[in-house]
Amino acid sequence: MSDCKKAVVLYSGGLDSTTCMAIARVEGFAPYAMSFAYGQRHTVELDRARRYAPLVGAVEHQLVEIDLRRIGGSALTGDLEVPKEGVREGEIPVTYVPARNTIFLSFALGWAEVLGAFDIFIGVNAVDYSGYPDCRPEYIAAFETLANLATRAGVEGSGRYRIHTPLISLSKADIIRKGLALGVDYALTHSCYDPTPEGLACGRCDSCRLRLKGFAEAGVPDPVRYVRRA
Repeated sequence: MSDCKKAVVLYSGGLDSTTCMAIARVEGFAPYAMSFAYGQRHTVELDRARRYAPLVGAVEHQLVEIDLRRIGGSALTGDLEVPKEGVREGEIPVTYVPARNTIFLSFALGWAEVLGAFDIFIGVNAVDYSGYPDCRPEYIAAFETLANLATRAGVEGSGRYRIHTPLISLSKADIIRKGLALGVDYALTHSCYDPTPEGLACGRCDSCRLRLKGFAEAGVPDPVRYVRRA
């Protein structure tokens, strides 16, 4: 791993980010994982991220603390209820966290500058997803342009930053198949927006629904425990 190029991987402990970490490794990168405690109600994902980052290939793991509850505007950081009956197509749901990926990518870019890395991996998806505006290809392209305009390396021409989105055009089933082929243990991942205090997935929020649909279409059982399955 010492001869590999460094890459910052945004890692939530979820299905997509863990698959992204595996892809970064197989593409020859040394993954430096970055997770965020941003005031989210589903803190079980942080416990998973702390515990499992080394197991899924992280060379180093940073946990950044930001309190987005002070901004609010989301069911994940405030008192709004997490929808349990599905999300209407074309509607941005209340689980959208304002500017979250912009904030996360900005921190990742800063760490990449310090590490001397020019590659950032993020597990956004624009196929089986909840309609979040900061998961779209045009957003990623715009942030990559920003990264190369707003950094010393970009201005001095010593390197070019690239935002890798290896999952962006895959279905959830295809993501799962790809991860399994790379040896990802999905029992180590967490996706639920509203888990029980014991960490059981609710099975009804949009994230659980997308995950369960993906496993069903991939033809393999989901190894995590649920209160109930949608």
